[in-house]
Amino acid sequence: MALMTGVPISGGEDFEVPVVARRSLLSRLYRAAGRGAIAVALAGSIFLTPAATVRAQDDGTQTVLDTEVNDILHKECDPIFLAAGLDPKHMTIVIVEHFFNAAAANTQLIYIGTDLIEKTENPNQLIGVIAHEAGHAAGGHSLRAPEEEMHAAMAPFLLTLGLGLLAAIAGGRSGGNAAAGLMSSASYFGELGALGYSREQEARADQAALTYLERAGESGKGLVDFFRNFQYEEVFSEVRRYKFFVDHPLTDERIQLLDNRAQELPHYKTVDPPELVTEHEIMKAKLIGFTEAPQTAFFKYKDDDHSFVARYARAIAYFRETETEKALKATNSLLADYPDNPYLWELKGQILFDAGRTVEAEVAHRKSVELKPDAPLLRINLAQAIVAQEDGKRADDALVELKKAIALDPDQQDGASAFAYRLEAQAYDAKGMDGAARLAAAEEHFAIGDLAEARIFALRARELLKPNTIEWRRATDIVLVSQPTHDDLQALAHQNG
Repeated sequence: MALMTGVPISGGEDFEVPVVARRSLLSRLYRAAGRGAIAVALAGSIFLTPAATVRAQDDGTQTVLDTEVNDILHKECDPIFLAAGLDPKHMTIVIVEHFFNAAAANTQLIYIGTDLIEKTENPNQLIGVIAHEAGHAAGGHSLRAPEEEMHAAMAPFLLTLGLGLLAAIAGGRSGGNAAAGLMSSASYFGELGALGYSREQEARADQAALTYLERAGESGKGLVDFFRNFQYEEVFSEVRRYKFFVDHPLTDERIQLLDNRAQELPHYKTVDPPELVTEHEIMKAKLIGFTEAPQTAFFKYKDDDHSFVARYARAIAYFRETETEKALKATNSLLADYPDNPYLWELKGQILFDAGRTVEAEVAHRKSVELKPDAPLLRINLAQAIVAQEDGKRADDALVELKKAIALDPDQQDGASAFAYRLEAQAYDAKGMDGAARLAAAEEHFAIGDLAEARIFALRARELLKPNTIEWRRATDIVLVSQPTHDDLQALAHQNG
C-alpha cells in the first residue's frame, strides 16, 4: 500500500509538470475527485496499493486502492456476485477509509469501509455483508430508490394534508384544531412512509443475501452473527451509531427472521476454508497497518507473534513510523521465507522509495511486476521509481510501463489511470514532448472528472500536436466531451481551419 501525493499541474500558459513527492506507494491513498458514481454515492476504495494521486473529496472522504486487498476481496465476493447474476468482471468494490458502512451505489459499484472490514471476525461475515449489498445491486434498489421512496413518502403526506384541509373546511373550533394538527403532522407521516419503504428494501436484501449465499455454497450464519454483534448500536443516538446501522436499522424481529431461514438452509454449517481465513487476516492486518496509527498495529500484533500476518503488519507499521532500517529488516526477513510474494517486493520498493533510494526501489518494484505482470498498480509503482530518478534517458522505460498499466485498466475501475497519466506528463516533459505532456495532463484531469482543466489542457495539446494524428484526435474528443463553451468550439474550428 503506497501513499502518493503530488502538486497539481496548472492549466495556464506556464505548463508545470507535477512533482510526485517521495511518499509510499504501497499505502497509497487515492482521494477520488468526485468521479462518476463515486461522487454521487458518497457525496463523494484507500487501498493498499501502488502509486496514486491523493485528492480530497468535498466531504473529506478517502478511498483506498491496493492490488492485494482488492484480489482478496474479489476472491471472497465474486462467487456471491455470480450467484446474484452480476458479472464479477464488471463489479467494482471501492474501499473507503475509516468508514463503518457498506452500500450498493448501482448495479456495478459497491462501497465498503475499512472499519467494517476490520470488525469482521471471519470471511463469512464479510461475505454476508457483501451478499446483502448484492441484493440491493441486483434488485436495482439504488436506481429506483429515489422515485419509489418519494412515492412512499408522498402518499401518507398527501393523505394527512388532505384530511387537514377537510377538517378546516368543516369549520368550528374543534375542526380548526384538528386541521392544524393534521397539517403540521403531514411531513412526519411522510417520513414514516419513507422509513417503511427503506425497511422493506432492507428486508428484501436480507432474503436475497441468504439466497445468494446458499447458491454460492456459503453459510448465512456470518451475516446473522455480524448483525448480532452490533445490534446494540440501535440504542445509540445517530451521532454515536456506526453509519451502517443508521442506513440498515436492525430489530430483534429482523435478525430472528434472518436466523430462522439461515438455519434451515443446507449450507448453514459450512465453514470458511483455512486459506481464505488466512487471506482475510492478511487483508485486515494490511488495512490496520496502513490506515491506523502504527501503535495500533504494534499493540495488536505483538513482537512475540511470529506468524506471517503479525510480521507483515509490524513491517508496515515500521514503514509508517519512518523507521526505514527496521522496516527493511522486517520485510527482508519475510522475503527470505516468501521470495515469490509480489506484495512483499512492493512493500520493499515503497520503503526504499520513501527513503529516496529510487534506484534500489526500481529493482524491488521490477521484481513485483515480474511476479504479477497483470497488476496495473504494480507497474505504476515501477514507473514512478524510474521517473523519480530524473534521468531523461529513462523516460521511455517509464512510458512503457505506464502504457501497459493503462491498457490493463481500460475502464479505470481501480482509479490507477489518473496517476499513470500524471507520471506520463512528467515523462513526456523530460523528453521535450510538450504536446504529449499536455495531452497526458488532460487525460489525468478527465479521469478524475475535472472537465474544466481537462478541456484547457486538451485545447493546448491540440495546438502543439501534429494535426490528424491519433493523439490530436484524442485531444479533440476530450474537448468535445468536457462541456466546451462557445468560445472553446470556436477555438476548435479556428485550429481546424
